[in-house]
Amino acid sequence: MRASYSHQSIENLKAEIDIVEVISNAIQLKKTGANYKACCPFHGEKTPSFVVSPDKQIFKCFGCGVSGDAIEFVKKYYNLDFIEAIEKIAKDKGFTLEKTAYDDSKDVYYKANKDAARYFVRSLLSRHNEAMHYLTDVRKMDIDIITKFGIGYADEKWDSLYNHMAALGYDEKTLSELGLISVNKGRKYDRFRNRVIFPIISTNGRVIGFGGRTLDNQGAKYINSPENPIFHKSNNLFSLNFAREYLRNSDFLIVVEGYMDAIGLYQCGIKNVVATLGTALTENHGKILKRYSKKIVLSYDSDDAGRNAAYKGVDVLRDAGVSVSVLHVDDGKDPDEYVKTHGKEEFLNLVSNAVSGTDYQLRHIARDYDLTTGDGKIGYVKSLSAIFEKLSPVEREVYAQKVGRSLDLDYKNILFQIGNQGKTEASKRIEKTVETGDRNLSTTEKVLFKIFFMDGSYFVKFKEHEFSDGVITTEMGREIFSLIENEISASDGFLDENRIKDAMNPEEGYKIDEIISGVPIVDVESSFVDCMSSARLAELGAKERRILDIIALADEEEEGQEAERLQIKLMKIQKEIKKLRGGVDL
Repeated sequence: MRASYSHQSIENLKAEIDIVEVISNAIQLKKTGANYKACCPFHGEKTPSFVVSPDKQIFKCFGCGVSGDAIEFVKKYYNLDFIEAIEKIAKDKGFTLEKTAYDDSKDVYYKANKDAARYFVRSLLSRHNEAMHYLTDVRKMDIDIITKFGIGYADEKWDSLYNHMAALGYDEKTLSELGLISVNKGRKYDRFRNRVIFPIISTNGRVIGFGGRTLDNQGAKYINSPENPIFHKSNNLFSLNFAREYLRNSDFLIVVEGYMDAIGLYQCGIKNVVATLGTALTENHGKILKRYSKKIVLSYDSDDAGRNAAYKGVDVLRDAGVSVSVLHVDDGKDPDEYVKTHGKEEFLNLVSNAVSGTDYQLRHIARDYDLTTGDGKIGYVKSLSAIFEKLSPVEREVYAQKVGRSLDLDYKNILFQIGNQGKTEASKRIEKTVETGDRNLSTTEKVLFKIFFMDGSYFVKFKEHEFSDGVITTEMGREIFSLIENEISASDGFLDENRIKDAMNPEEGYKIDEIISGVPIVDVESSFVDCMSSARLAELGAKERRILDIIALADEEEEGQEAERLQIKLMKIQKEIKKLRGGVDL
């Protein structure tokens, strides 16, 4: 299990951080008055517009707009998540972070996977076999790439891995839970047999699962480790542990479908690439990708399955708040074959000419209609509502004009047909900027969870609420919210607090009892509205304070145009705060 640190320990570290010292470890700063300046490390520029304020302990680039504190800089510069960033800062300062109660129950799973991975690698490299022939002769893979990715081989025998792992002392239960073996009527046999093995490695370097490609066409072409305590397909991406090292020099991340595609592109020098694990892109994938890059290029196979997956992937990534484009390699079956045939530069040329996600979706739908006929045009326009409802008003007009030109129709009639109203939910949200490792629940979280236990329908209302993003802010709150979500999904809306407690750490299950018995609620609806209002006010207050700091910094540096833009933004926030404090219903 990944380390977790106490909230107080993190706050103590923040109090000792000197932002100038932290940023100076990465880039060269020049003192100018009360502040420091540099060329921004996050975008190309010749005139320094990156300002660091030691008084306010923040940085701001007046060129690309990026800003934040020392932790945010370390996260962005080194492509780390919050925990990794504070660990790096603490290590550099010689500061000891205080860990919360550590649950080492998962350590045996990580160790077992590591030992299994080593066994698979030895099986591949120790002798000539069909797997090595497939990798080097058929897929033209270099031996150093095979080694770097830790690719291995599961032989054709029924119990080679089991016998090896049993000799190391691993029990049947652990191996079965990890999906390394299967058990049927008391018989134990290896899950992966006669397959090339690809270890799936987390961003912190642990082997969390395996993918296996058949060598004899027996069974499925690819199989993955099953869902288990340390492996969840929807939360992980193959090769992300390698790709994130190269994102500082690239402003986009390529997402492909298969292991071979990711490895093939990597071998040809395109290293900002990841692959999904035999599953469609999920909401969690979108959140993970956004953490590392705001610009995603989907490069899926050109068959129908690949096209359909790309279409759905555009929606997922758009909802996550990233810019998405799509390319298909029509001159080859998949990206791996294309780059081996045409080379790195030709593939990067395809990337440069990838179409926007919306353009791709419009073209994808058009394939189902004969646009040379009146009926075909009408059917096509009617089918576009699902796409247009997710666009901003300006985007709708732009794409309506495109469709109108292609069909020789007035774009205003197209807008009328599909309904030109509303804004995307994503445009109404303010991005969360606070992460915390707090194991205590906020008052708002306690009230909200009590509401869910009283009436499960409010869980749906909360999920659909435009301001829900800023409510669940503590680590404990996120854990309980996830358990509630799973329970409601599994039981058709019924929420059993005992099942929630059973799923929690025994030492923390009492928090559910405190919520049930200790939070007084008379009117559920009014309490829910108050909850959302309070959370929104807190979020807006933090945003207001942040902008005030940056405006002051901009004034000092005479960044007039940027300061004016921020003043307008500040006025809007303060206006909304005033409305909320005046009792305006959300």
